[in-house]
Amino acid sequence: MKAVVTRVKKASVEIDGKVHGIIETGFLVLLGVKVGDTEADALKLADKITALRVFEDENGKMNLGLDEVGGKLLVISQFTLYGNCKRGRRPEFLSAARPETAIPLYELFISRCRGLGFEVETGVFGADMQVFSQNDGPVTLILDSETL
Repeated sequence: MKAVVTRVKKASVEIDGKVHGIIETGFLVLLGVKVGDTEADALKLADKITALRVFEDENGKMNLGLDEVGGKLLVISQFTLYGNCKRGRRPEFLSAARPETAIPLYELFISRCRGLGFEVETGVFGADMQVFSQNDGPVTLILDSETL
């Protein structure tokens, strides 16, 4: 699994012109699932993201965790993280997991984050969504369960 994690002051997702999820301080997480990902990948990635210490302390150092700042998560499914652009101009997405595999892992990731005590807002898997964010810093990290 791969995640693009952005520290935000505010983030939201709209579907059909209506706000579906909104957070203040926290992480906007774009989450991709690839062929071969397992439950262990979802749990490991959720544990790592929720434990990141990337919020500034009183000295301006990135030293505080999501829990210490009362942060929330907005998790958006993002199969295009596994787009392959090596050939031609149109990406292919053969590495992205099919919905029947990806949805349960996406839901497990969300469930794990909630189980760790975090408030989580989401988009809708496979929906056409408009995602808005006010990046903080900006601080953006790319995490891959294969390299954790």
